[in-house]
Amino acid sequence: MVSRDLGLFIAVFLASAVEGVEAVTIVLAAGITRGWRSAWAGVAAALAVLAVLVAALGPALTLLPIDVLRLVVGGLLLVFGLQWLRKAILRASGFKALHDEEAIFAEEVAALRAAGREPSRIDGFGFTVSFKGVLLEGLEVAFIAITFGSNQHDVPLAAVAAVAAVVVVAGAGFFVHAPLSRVPENTLKYVVGVMLTSFGTFWGAEGAGAHWPAGDAAILAIIAFTLASSFVLVALLRRIRRGQVARTARAAA
Repeated sequence: MVSRDLGLFIAVFLASAVEGVEAVTIVLAAGITRGWRSAWAGVAAALAVLAVLVAALGPALTLLPIDVLRLVVGGLLLVFGLQWLRKAILRASGFKALHDEEAIFAEEVAALRAAGREPSRIDGFGFTVSFKGVLLEGLEVAFIAITFGSNQHDVPLAAVAAVAAVVVVAGAGFFVHAPLSRVPENTLKYVVGVMLTSFGTFWGAEGAGAHWPAGDAAILAIIAFTLASSFVLVALLRRIRRGQVARTARAAA
């Protein structure tokens, strides 16, 4: 009996931790690059929706069309991620000026105050990405706890394991936040573009009915492929850019 309970706890804990890592990654990316107020607002909204769904539906959550949610959320993340990655590649290759978010924000604040308005600190993109990431992964965690717990006739123990996993992963994310905040902004935007594109590809394909080899571990291969592909594009564009600069210099001479 003890071994069965321990096995249930470990299985739910590990499965929930994997989903939690994905959610924390999205929130960290949104918070560091778009502002923590927006990211936390998205997290709070997602948790409120999750609480209502779990309280109202309980085991019926397993009947919700999770594949549809994966397809929608994955598609949106893929669209946002590709936009960010495109701009990051253009900046890294020299085709687009490096982004100075502080200078742009200062200009916006000055313009808003000159017009008699205080600047809004809630960024729609950061809120949306955090909300959808936490909501999707939270539903996955709820499905895991309810499914595993129902099969072993011990939903409360499965719920405890799921909550413990979320707390541990969230705590780890809190400690990781400080080092990540010191990474240059343009580098972070590059990384975020890669991560959003990779997660969008993973979730979108799952929602469309694809089955990834090795399950959730396939996300690592997708991230590596996306990053390597972007490096190749940066190298090619840098060569093109150098050729353009050289031709301009010769024409000017």
